[in-house]
Amino acid sequence: MASVTSQRLTTLLGSWAGRGPAYTELAERLRLLALDGRLPDGTRLPAERDLARTLGLSRTTIAAAYARLRELGCLDSVRGSGSYIVLPAPPGVPAVDEAGILDLTKAAMPAASIVAECAGRAVASLGPELGRSGYEIVGLPRLRIAVAEHFARRSVPTDPDQIMITNGVQHAIALVVGLLVSSGDRAAVEQPTYPHAMDALLAAKARLVPLPVSPTGWDLDAAEAAFRASSPVLAYVMPDFHNPTGGSLDVAGRERLARLAARSGTLLLADETTALLDISRGPLPPLAAFSPSAVTLGGLAKLAWGGLRVGWIRAPRSTVGRLAQARTSHDLGTPVLEQLVAAELLEHEDVLVAERRARLGEGLRALITALTAYFPGWTVPAPNGGMAVWADCTPMSSSRLVMASRLHGVALTAGPRFGVNGAFEHRLRLPFTASPDELRSAVAALAAAAQDGSAGPSVAPLIAV
Repeated sequence: MASVTSQRLTTLLGSWAGRGPAYTELAERLRLLALDGRLPDGTRLPAERDLARTLGLSRTTIAAAYARLRELGCLDSVRGSGSYIVLPAPPGVPAVDEAGILDLTKAAMPAASIVAECAGRAVASLGPELGRSGYEIVGLPRLRIAVAEHFARRSVPTDPDQIMITNGVQHAIALVVGLLVSSGDRAAVEQPTYPHAMDALLAAKARLVPLPVSPTGWDLDAAEAAFRASSPVLAYVMPDFHNPTGGSLDVAGRERLARLAARSGTLLLADETTALLDISRGPLPPLAAFSPSAVTLGGLAKLAWGGLRVGWIRAPRSTVGRLAQARTSHDLGTPVLEQLVAAELLEHEDVLVAERRARLGEGLRALITALTAYFPGWTVPAPNGGMAVWADCTPMSSSRLVMASRLHGVALTAGPRFGVNGAFEHRLRLPFTASPDELRSAVAALAAAAQDGSAGPSVAPLIAV
């Protein structure tokens, strides 16, 4: 069973104190940490005395906070064993995706219009596969060829032997991290970054090295200093429409990042989940064009449909071979029918890209217009692609705003979920993947939440590290 130390929990809590009693404010922040995944289900919390000492509070306050969590169904305490996080449903609020709740914790769209048609063609083509074993540890040849052609169209010649098909991009991240990262290794991650990539690295007991990123770009001078000081074994990066900032690394930046990684012996792990979600930027060469040793991840979840759990890894042949050997201890390949659907979809990549560009552009315009009207004091950079804006909601606490918003029918993810060590309390990721009407309603609900008094400024600013 996982546990969290009082020192680590203090970092995750950040600046949590508000206008209410200390025990209720602490309980609410702990509940948020459970809701957004920073405290996984079953995590053992520190003993009351230990946490009280670290936070500089009385044990009575900690005991009252834990009691409040038990009332909310968020904590299970066993005498002699400890207190454990239980994933809660907010009191009096339906679960996300049920009546009246708009779930914007996921930056995802409904299935593209051609998914059903491609699925039908895949079923029709299944016959020859039924005479085979169905176990393809590196993927169906047809799909590996299609993915290789996808890279070739983007000016990166690729052999099908350089491709492994996975059960989505998250699966691909886990496979690569499991193969290449050992306990205690340093791994660089953008700051902020995709939370589940950070989770995978932390699960491998890597020591994270932050690489600062903002909507205006990457701080490559800071990255050079970090690489020189720590020589990370791996650097997880999202150079196209970065999640959550929406920024893109330009060609000169890609060239420099590749040189920095080569100099320090760092393998670049490039996540292209959002690479084709271009609204107004124009194409840029993949990072692999500048770093032959780079490992590139991609998939169809964002472009086609999240229910299609098919991704891929592009890597040197030797790395694909090692990944195949390591994979058998986890699974024996990606389902065949889903791979056939993916192959059909990649034959219509241009149709998918055009449809998503139109939808995302419409959503982005609606979101920016609504935010400008309701929150004129916020700084909201408009990205030229991707699926979300990274709003600066200063002086509001995004954690408190997220909790208040659930009571007004909108589920969001607080800024610190995307940062190392609790940074970005005054940042909020707002996806523009819903319909324009839904986005306008969501911003109106967000404004109502901001007015109810519980989402006000933090009592002290957080220090990003």
